[in-house]
Amino acid sequence: MGQPKRKEKVDESTETAPASQPTETAAAPEAWQRPGPLPRFSLGVIVAAVVLFNLPLLHYFLFRGQPDAPLPVPYGQQTFESSAVIDSDFWSTGGQWRVVNGELLSPGVKNNPLWLKAKLPENVAVEFDVRSQSPEGDIKVEIFGDGSDHASGYVLIHGGWNNTVSIIARLDEHGASLAQLQAEAGRIQREKGLESADLVKTGVFRENTRMRVEANPFPVQIGKTYRWRIERRGSQLTWYIDGREFMKFDDPFPLKGAGHDRFGFSSWEAQLFFDNLSVTPL
Repeated sequence: MGQPKRKEKVDESTETAPASQPTETAAAPEAWQRPGPLPRFSLGVIVAAVVLFNLPLLHYFLFRGQPDAPLPVPYGQQTFESSAVIDSDFWSTGGQWRVVNGELLSPGVKNNPLWLKAKLPENVAVEFDVRSQSPEGDIKVEIFGDGSDHASGYVLIHGGWNNTVSIIARLDEHGASLAQLQAEAGRIQREKGLESADLVKTGVFRENTRMRVEANPFPVQIGKTYRWRIERRGSQLTWYIDGREFMKFDDPFPLKGAGHDRFGFSSWEAQLFFDNLSVTPL
């Protein structure tokens, strides 16, 4: 009896593939359009959030008054025997100011002065001891400022810029030098045929002029204690170190009155020690 015939195996490799379907053409991307304005409500929410977040800063700049100044003048002799004096007699916006072994330490406070809570008279002498424990020298104080902001008055720096120059700065320790202002006044005199190169008459020096007087009598010695005396009589600011005149500046528009009646210790990156502060009217 014969065997039934087996079905021949279909060769899948030769099976005809189904016809591919036609591919649809991709639509061209739409041109970019500027988004429409935010709804007024959303915009108001954003503005309100920004104002709320910055409220402390806005209040500081718009509504602040002068810092308290309850201490009388004459003031001294402050010997910094107690750390409590930093809170009772001084005020600062920052920096790790502290008393160490009977001295006031300014550990590189990045121009955050420690302001004395006392109003200076127009004619006054401020005296103190100071030493720098840093190779860059850079001893710094501020006088006739507003009691809050750096460079709001005069800035006195002994051995600044890596112990290369000392300055009396007016409103800006990086301002133009007195020599530059004098050169500009000379140029204006020649161009306009003026009788003199007076800084005020040529218009080079005004009430809001930011400038500095430069000198380098001697650099700061690390670890050496210096006795400073800063005094103003009339328009002249004179700076003494160890009893000898160090620098002076005769300001045509002396910084005085409210906003220019405070004294503060300071520093940038140098480690400074201050002691034996006194303030005396002249």
